[in-house]
Amino acid sequence: MPPSPLLTLVREKLRTLHYSRRTEGAYLSWIRRYIKHFRLVHPMSLGAPDVVAFLTWLAIERRVAASTQNQACAALIFLYREVLGRPLEPLGVIPRAREGHRIPVVMTVEEVAKVLAALSGEARVVSLLLYGSGLRLSEALELRVKDLDFAMGEITVRSGKGKKDRKTVLPRAAVPEIRKQLANVQVEWKKDVVAGIGVGLPDAYAVKAPKAATEWAWRWVFPAGRTTKEKGTGALLRWHLHPSVVQRAVAEGVRRSGIGKKASCHTFRHSFATHLLASGADIRTVQELLGHTDVSTTMIYTHVLNRGAGGVRSPLDRL
Repeated sequence: MPPSPLLTLVREKLRTLHYSRRTEGAYLSWIRRYIKHFRLVHPMSLGAPDVVAFLTWLAIERRVAASTQNQACAALIFLYREVLGRPLEPLGVIPRAREGHRIPVVMTVEEVAKVLAALSGEARVVSLLLYGSGLRLSEALELRVKDLDFAMGEITVRSGKGKKDRKTVLPRAAVPEIRKQLANVQVEWKKDVVAGIGVGLPDAYAVKAPKAATEWAWRWVFPAGRTTKEKGTGALLRWHLHPSVVQRAVAEGVRRSGIGKKASCHTFRHSFATHLLASGADIRTVQELLGHTDVSTTMIYTHVLNRGAGGVRSPLDRL
């Protein structure tokens, strides 16, 4: 295990620069693996050749995905540049993990209905938003009460991928179940206020307006069942539901539905985009709803529309 003072420095630097909690967890994990790979040698005693060796090992021995290797590389660059104050020399040529070109799994409307019917509780409400609003799982779980605008039929996604805010549609068909979820959350919120339990806030805002932690507007739409102690202050905080809770429920729902596809939480988002395009929605609009920086990312969904490969008609069908 790496020395705890180093991990503390990494965590503090990530929070100072307002990195997301998810990125924080990923970077800390890669730094641990990097040090463990070199038998607990401190990173100050290692350098660019060792980083290259580690990334090469990931690609060749561990056969990780290209995106995984890139994340590991970003974590180590951050460690040396931002924490140790010793930017790495150019890494040169690194054997890259093979970049796959996979067409995303997409469910039909009927298959979506079957999976949703097999879900219940919070996992069902979350899934309604994944499919009805095109949210990523992390975006759905990080929603707060103030992000839902029932009057306008909109959801505001705060600090999505790339730290960007955006608006997407709030499906009216999901409103009754969302309101029921909020009613349940409100009961728990009132108990937490009495007990002095707040919710996690963005680091900068927690300093600026600490009382917001107990305000209804800042309450998670999908709060966790347990509280955690904040490091340093010891204050009890309630964070949002852990992704694994929904992932397990959706995996079981897919199995029970019998649709015969390897679908996941993210498949709802793929299906949202594909079904919008199939119904004639403008690709630029879909791009904005999904929060894609480049329209070429959104273009992949044009390849999975229900029109056959390339939109052509098989010669067998002409016989």
